[in-house]
Formats: sequence, structure tokens, C-alpha cells
Amino acid sequence: GSLILEYEGTPEHFTGGGITNLFNDPVPIPNPAERAVRMALAVRERIGRMEENWAKRGYELGLGIGIAQGFATIGVIGFDGRWDYSAIGTVTNLASRLCGEAAGNEILIAQRVFAGVEPFVDVEPQQALTLKGFRRPVIAYRLRGLKP
Repeated sequence: GSLILEYEGTPEHFTGGGITNLFNDPVPIPNPAERAVRMALAVRERIGRMEENWAKRGYELGLGIGIAQGFATIGVIGFDGRWDYSAIGTVTNLASRLCGEAAGNEILIAQRVFAGVEPFVDVEPQQALTLKGFRRPVIAYRLRGLKP
């Protein structure tokens, strides 16, 4: 939670073992893709330090992160008796699918995110992923870290 706030993200909702964070909403911020990538790297580093202790206690945990950027419908969404502030749309589905594809300790970023952060990130070569709900393969990159 502290890392989300440090990078000016907004925790949107918690699902099972996951958290959906928004950047650039509800308050606009400069460089939302960069902040999301830097936060993801910080989270991966922090969780990595904790994994050894978890393993000693018999827990096998892994962290998979998916980052996408685009337009979404954002606001109070729901029905009478149940309202939430939320984001819906293709971009949220893409981030979720990338997260699902990410193996332990992997961060997958969508092509649009990569275009905005390319000057300062180190990634593996692009790959085309076949994702549920997307008619065509989606280009994604595995984020290694920041360039030296």
C-alpha cells in the first residue's frame, strides 16, 4: 500500500490475491505509465526479499504484474444497493490478462506502455500473446528492470 501511494497510484479494488491500481485517476499525474512501471519494479523487489521467509514457513508465493495503458470508463459503477468507484473497459481487461500470463516475479507491459517508457527500461524482446477476450494476438514485453 505504501508503494502505491508513493508512486501516486490509486488502489481501485482487491480481488483474491490481487490489487488493481489506477494511475492518472482520480487526480491527473504526470507520466502515469512511468510511475506504474517504477512502482511495479519496487513491489517486485520488496516481495522478492520477503519470499525467502515465506518459503521457510511453507508458503510458495509468486508475484505476477500486468500493466496496460488506455482509456476506460471510470466512475461510480453498479446498481441500486451496490455502488463502487471503478474502471471498466478493454484496458482493464488487458492489464488483468497480462497479470494472469505473468509467471512468478514477472512484469508484463503492453505495447502502449512500452512506447512511453522505452528510453529507461530494459525488456526482453516483444512477444505476441493470445489472450482471452482479444481477437488478435497482443504484443507485450517482459520487464527486466531499469536501464543503467
